[in-house]
Amino acid sequence: MNTENKETPLAYDVYQKIAEEYASIIDNKDANAFYEKPAMLSLMPMVKGKYILDAGCGPGVYTEWLLESDAKVLGLDCSERMVELAKKRIQERCDIKVADLSKPLDLPNDTFDMVLAPLVFDYIEDWRSMLKELNRVLKNKGIILFSCGHPCFNSQGLGTENYFKTELVKEFWSSGFKEKIEMPFFRRSLSEIISSLVDSGFLVDRILEPQPTENLKKDGFYEKLLRVPCLFAFEQSRKVKRGQAMHSGKIE
Repeated sequence: MNTENKETPLAYDVYQKIAEEYASIIDNKDANAFYEKPAMLSLMPMVKGKYILDAGCGPGVYTEWLLESDAKVLGLDCSERMVELAKKRIQERCDIKVADLSKPLDLPNDTFDMVLAPLVFDYIEDWRSMLKELNRVLKNKGIILFSCGHPCFNSQGLGTENYFKTELVKEFWSSGFKEKIEMPFFRRSLSEIISSLVDSGFLVDRILEPQPTENLKKDGFYEKLLRVPCLFAFEQSRKVKRGQAMHSGKIE
């Protein structure tokens, strides 16, 4: 159970503290730049001319990529400092706003062609409420593309008394940071991830468990990622009306 202040998003204080340092290293940060991002981009549909919600945009890495790919973008993040850094990075080419994904969004229904959420959902305890809200703002057949911690990897690496229970856990980040960072997040089972999506009106299209890229060979983590469950799982799901067929691989 989340014992932190209910009015403060989980990990908010941490991201406020490390925002500038995080933004300065993110383009070359091992697991982000050479593991998570290549996998996400491999699942990315054609975004030219589409309206994308970058949910949990951080310092604007994906926001910038989407804009350079001729998408229209709205970025959201709960950290005011991250929003400032994202605005600086993208030079006011789109709107970036402060918003908490665990609460209702001040956005109209049926607005976006896609929601992109890289490494964000692990900070949300109640996925069903969040996903139903994202479903609401998506157009019919809209896609939600996200990355999150791999349930097997997290349960093995962090330890758990009950794999099937959604638990608040903490891990330590050290790579690239001057000081070790204690980062809280929620660990949950694979069945809970899939059930949350289905219960919220999405159909699972693809799941990708990525292999590390060659750029990670300098990292001692590379060999482990070749042998054990991957650090992150990637899902591509799409909002559809009941009884309507999916068309894989593109936003229509």
